[in-house]
Amino acid sequence: MIRDSHNVIPVTLALLLHVLLFGSLIIAIDFTDRPRPVVPLAIKGTLVTDNAIVIPPKVEEVVPPKPDTSAQERLQAEEEKRREDARIEQERLNRIRQQEEKAKQAEAAAERQRIADAEKRRKQEEAEMERKRVEAERAREAEIERQRLENERLRAEAEAARLAEINAESNRLDAMAASAEAAYIFAIQQKISRNWVRPPTAVAGIECIVNIRQLPGGEVVSVSIGACNADSTVRRSIEAAVYKASPLPAPADPSVFDRNLRLEFRPTD
Repeated sequence: MIRDSHNVIPVTLALLLHVLLFGSLIIAIDFTDRPRPVVPLAIKGTLVTDNAIVIPPKVEEVVPPKPDTSAQERLQAEEEKRREDARIEQERLNRIRQQEEKAKQAEAAAERQRIADAEKRRKQEEAEMERKRVEAERAREAEIERQRLENERLRAEAEAARLAEINAESNRLDAMAASAEAAYIFAIQQKISRNWVRPPTAVAGIECIVNIRQLPGGEVVSVSIGACNADSTVRRSIEAAVYKASPLPAPADPSVFDRNLRLEFRPTD
């Protein structure tokens, strides 16, 4: 609809209406002043009877002149224009409110999205930190386990080396002790053999086990014959030889000394 901010249309219509009114007045005045021709009167008669219906004469309806509604129309037009302007202004305000509401909604949606993105980034960062922490913990545990295995290997190697050294030393000492013990036993056997008087019943191949108890100085305390393939005379002669050999020779290594000796007596034939 065309907006008429200066009321041109209503003013124009009012002017046209006034022009028409003035023109009609001028024409009416001009026709009144002209001489009218003389017209003879004509009388019409109607026969009326007793039974006739009297028809009243037709009266022409007098049409009153139209009132001047230009002012009312102008007011109505102005009212309509005001209403239209108000409607347009209301629509404009509604559009502005809708735009503002959309802008607020868009801003709120953007803020929600920003918060969601920030929360997502935070969770991703936390997940990444947790992943790195787990990896670091696994690496630390793996390093601890590797170090533990390495330490165990080193300890095992050191223990093996120490045991090997101990075994070597023990073997050396055992060899030395065995050698010293063997020399010690041989010396005792030789002294007993030198003090043995062979009886007439002794035969070749005598083998007897002699059990001797002695004191730390080598003094013989007791003698007993164990398994022996000789007779009692030979056995008594062996016991006598042991007592005669007392005190027994001392060992070169004191660690091989033993109070209780178990010897094999095998005289040379």
